[in-house]
Amino acid sequence: MLSLLVLSSLTLSPGSLYPLSPTPDNASPFTLDTRYPSAIAQAPLTSDYRVTALQPDFTGDLWVGSWAGLSRINPETGQVLQRVRMPSRTLESLAQDRVGRIWVGTFDGLVRVDPRTNVITAQNFTLPSNRVLSLLVDSRGFLWAGTDRGLVMISPDRGLLMTTVQRLPGVSANALALDGRNNLWVGTLSGLVQINTANAFPIREVGDLPGGAVQSLTLGPEGNLWVGTASSLLVVDPVRSELVRSVGTMRDRNVQSTEFDSAGNLWVGTTTGLFKIKPDSGELLGQVPSLPSGRILSLSPNTGNKIWVGTSEGLGWVSLTTGEGNPHWGLVSPTVVQTR
Repeated sequence: MLSLLVLSSLTLSPGSLYPLSPTPDNASPFTLDTRYPSAIAQAPLTSDYRVTALQPDFTGDLWVGSWAGLSRINPETGQVLQRVRMPSRTLESLAQDRVGRIWVGTFDGLVRVDPRTNVITAQNFTLPSNRVLSLLVDSRGFLWAGTDRGLVMISPDRGLLMTTVQRLPGVSANALALDGRNNLWVGTLSGLVQINTANAFPIREVGDLPGGAVQSLTLGPEGNLWVGTASSLLVVDPVRSELVRSVGTMRDRNVQSTEFDSAGNLWVGTTTGLFKIKPDSGELLGQVPSLPSGRILSLSPNTGNKIWVGTSEGLGWVSLTTGEGNPHWGLVSPTVVQTR
């Protein structure tokens, strides 16, 4: 069932982790009460360094979302420019809205960061689920947040939860992508669901995909959707809503992330390494050695002079000259440093 929640504020709820003071009549409903410093205090340190999300911003910097926190780096040099204090360390997704604000999906809700001040300006604990798995800004500027219990549309400027799809076919919105007609595609536990962004109604489904649950979703340069599952890399025609083919070189591989570089090559992150694929033929062009871990969780191939790679043991990068992987020594697990 599709329910419309108009004018629903994205401030902290009374039952959330931090106290909420009375809001003045002229205050935005999406403003964090800074009189409570604990609301932006850092969570306890973690021994988990998985990098789950990478987001280039309009200035050319790269935001790195990991279970060790949120950082902003210079993608040319790798210099860490800022480490942002977060109320949750279990970061899972990132997006940038039209005015440059950074949205962070965590296992404890949704957070908005002002990149000019690196301060949290809003956070939310009233979504269908606090576990935010995916984020995407559509062609009209609305933010879509996928949780493990449904999908919501948010007005970033007004701070309002506009629409929620709680009975999403396939339940969990694991991955999001826009097709060439600006329809929203959602990767779920049972396949793909197409959503009309104008009214938030499901249009059609593509189910029975090899590997079952969709784990990654990317629009290719030819207009097809590239779909990663636990055992396959698939190509789906979004116009006909049909499975076109399965990429043979990736068969029986657990695909976690997929991104195209500026030359049209497809980079595929799996639980057993990072691969470079020629998309038209599916030819395997190579596998990248020497990354912090073989379990690849996120990719940003067109950022700076490197291909940035998030792994289960921290951040790495691929040299465009040699094709070899390297750890980012400031954002990796200490065990990686000790073994090098």
